[in-house]
Amino acid sequence: MDPAPVSVSSSSDAAPAGPAQTGAVAGILVAVSLGHFINDTIQSLVPAIYPILKDGFRLDFGQIGIITLVWQLTASIFQPLVGIATDRRPQSYSLVAAMALTSVGVLMLARAGSYGAILAAVALVGLGSAVFHPESARVARLASGGRHGFAQSIFQVGGNAGSAVGPLLAAFIVLPYGQGAIGWFAALSMAGLVLLAGVGRWYAAHRRKPAAAAAPRASGVDPRQVTIAIAVLCLLVFSKYFTYAAISNYFTFYLIERFGLSVGEAQVRLFLFLAATAVGTLVGGPIGDRIGRRTVIWFSILGVLPFTIGLPYMGPVGAVVCALATGVILASAFPAIVVYAQELLPGRVGMVNGLFFGLAFGMGGLGGALLGEMADVTGLTVMFQAAGFLPAIGLLAWFLPDLKGARRS
Repeated sequence: MDPAPVSVSSSSDAAPAGPAQTGAVAGILVAVSLGHFINDTIQSLVPAIYPILKDGFRLDFGQIGIITLVWQLTASIFQPLVGIATDRRPQSYSLVAAMALTSVGVLMLARAGSYGAILAAVALVGLGSAVFHPESARVARLASGGRHGFAQSIFQVGGNAGSAVGPLLAAFIVLPYGQGAIGWFAALSMAGLVLLAGVGRWYAAHRRKPAAAAAPRASGVDPRQVTIAIAVLCLLVFSKYFTYAAISNYFTFYLIERFGLSVGEAQVRLFLFLAATAVGTLVGGPIGDRIGRRTVIWFSILGVLPFTIGLPYMGPVGAVVCALATGVILASAFPAIVVYAQELLPGRVGMVNGLFFGLAFGMGGLGGALLGEMADVTGLTVMFQAAGFLPAIGLLAWFLPDLKGARRS
């Protein structure tokens, strides 16, 4: 492996310091978070416009499923591959390329006149996301000033906000004006392209600094333990995103069916849940910086268990309270998981980012599909009762090594 990844990874542990640099680094964090907001806003448009595509092209649910498969496969499978490639040869302007791919995909989707053109368009949108996440998360780490959890939280909350806003924009812009209105979102992605060009200039200048030549600090963990720990983290991501998929996809239907709420009332409660996940994402990273990421991972996965188990047995207010508590606590896990994995594998930040962001995206889609099939067979209440035990997988966090202790030894 050439020395390029060493320079980037080492600098990820030592972002520029000093009063003169603080504002610039904070600006970069805000910029990549805004870029994440734009990326995930556009990504969330894809499922939001399924009704338009289904009616306009007379698609069946199987064809809608193929659209989802193509979009999610390109967005999830390619992420670790992009991460591995950029570990070996970092690309300062890859974020610009990512937003350009997304822009082309959006314009193609607006003008698509056939099913094949739709598949090609969503593949480009997914590929843009696959290129965006590994390097943008690396830039957030570079700009962290050593507060890696805090930087991950700022970066990820932009994505949370975009995922929540996208369907609203689709409802107010695309649904009334039709498929062609999707093209208006290319203006948003082009604004992101300009924003990320500035990030690319900072990234290129930062990589050229002589201070970035030091080797990354080893985790101090036995390679076999590292393999086990990464496998455990992947299982925790599975638990987190299947639990998240249960609420984000089916909580509105549950409230309507079980308590007789209107669609509008149920959607308000879903937005409250999405807001709670944004709060959890924002606080999870800084808390991990203070008390340790392993502790946050323990609490954030296992801590939701009483709420997820209790949710289907509560009344309308109690169910919402359980959902909000689940959103806050569960969302605090992901920044800690990503940074913990980065510390387990120093020098392979891009691969780690691609693996876990891709896995999160894939597990969310898979969880939504499988839990939906289960709800069709057993009913929503039984599905929520079964899904409530998924966070018990968090017991596997026992096998995560103490990285601080490993370094001291």
